Amino acid sequence: MSKNYKSALAMLVSVFFFWGFVAAGNTILIPVFKKSLDLQQWQAQLIEFCFYVAYAVGALAYYLIGRARGKDILNTIGYKNGLIYGLLISAMGAFLFLPAASFQSFPLMLTGLFIVGLGFSLQQVAANPLAISLGSKETGSSRLSMAGGINNVGTTIAPILLSYAIFGSTGTAENTVLSLESVKLPYLILCAAFIIVAIAIKFSKIPNQLADDDGTSDNERLRIADYPGLWLGMIGIFVYVGVEVSTAANLSEYLKMEAGISEDNVAPYISLFWGSLMIGRWAASVGAFNVPKATENLLRVIAPLLAFGLFLAINSLKASTDISIFYPYLIPIAVLLIGAHLTSNKPAKQLQLFAGLGIVSLLVGMFNTGMLSIFGFISVGLFCSTLWPCVFDLATSGLGKFKSQGSAFLIMMIMGGGFVSVFQGYLSDESLLGIRHSYWVGVVCFAYLAYYGSYMLKNKTPVVENSSSKIDLIGTE
Repeated sequence: MSKNYKSALAMLVSVFFFWGFVAAGNTILIPVFKKSLDLQQWQAQLIEFCFYVAYAVGALAYYLIGRARGKDILNTIGYKNGLIYGLLISAMGAFLFLPAASFQSFPLMLTGLFIVGLGFSLQQVAANPLAISLGSKETGSSRLSMAGGINNVGTTIAPILLSYAIFGSTGTAENTVLSLESVKLPYLILCAAFIIVAIAIKFSKIPNQLADDDGTSDNERLRIADYPGLWLGMIGIFVYVGVEVSTAANLSEYLKMEAGISEDNVAPYISLFWGSLMIGRWAASVGAFNVPKATENLLRVIAPLLAFGLFLAINSLKASTDISIFYPYLIPIAVLLIGAHLTSNKPAKQLQLFAGLGIVSLLVGMFNTGMLSIFGFISVGLFCSTLWPCVFDLATSGLGKFKSQGSAFLIMMIMGGGFVSVFQGYLSDESLLGIRHSYWVGVVCFAYLAYYGSYMLKNKTPVVENSSSKIDLIGTE
């Protein structure tokens, strides 16, 4: 890779960090706003709803504008400019957190989060193809894996940093007004960071056009009904993002109601959930590198252990956190590695197995207590970590020239993270299922994913080479 490519890629991956940071940070905002504004659990879940629906609205708007103009919108404004505009849109959304906290306005805060998501949607459309383009085609998946690794660093540290900013190193959540006011500083910093990175990208070597873009466009329309693997996969993306986000989004409430853990002490557990996604994806990304088989197998063990070590190191910075309670989590990590080894490069089989393990994890969480129950819910993150590439690869295989259009429809289904979170939050009311048994929603989601894997396996969908090396670059994380 040339020096210019390296510097451009280094600047580009910063936006991947933001996606993960904000997505994971939402799980800390939920209990803060719920307590400060006396919200019901389903109302607090509107935080996730607005953020993830913004992805769908943005992707749909991008698609419709492109259809109306007969040309990809980024080919008109440029990929670098797309990143810059997306960052500035997100900066406006982050700035709205200041008046939202001052006036204790939940609708204004949701509006700000929606605008942040709109900016992320445009950034994502530009950043993913750019990451592939900045170098040779043969190493494109490696660059995406690296970018995804940066994304997951953001998801892991966000709960800890936001918790520290809101509650302090030894603070508590008793002063609810102070907790809400404390949201201002981190989001003001985030707003400034968006603007600074936008300026840096303006003067970076990131190109405005892709190297292999010939400027042409294909206006033939994809008929979704003609591709059952695609429309079934769209449902798969909806429920996959749904179970991943809703499990994390409702975890704070479960820890409070069932484990007696206060809002100011949930951050390490939220961090481990998102860190679990990092653990699984670091292990999966090893397959993207051209190394001998023996070395690859060794790295598949070392990489997730390093990721787990990073989680422990970050959480050890807070003196009140006893990281030794997380050591037994090495057991579900071992289960993940065994499952990944057995199903490597077989997306349909991996989807079946990991969806089944996800169901087991939720059942362990619902029908046990203490750390075993908590680890059960948290390990959902492990078994979600490679499901995005499985569903995405299966759903787009065989689309040919319609693959980009099919991908756009799949990205729109990220809105499942918002809808499923609100639905589970509604069912968590004590007059209905209660917070513990609201996780049956996740069981249903995993059951569908297992069905989809079985359907695609039965219909002999072709295996996608190095499927497991690709990772979720959305920041749902």
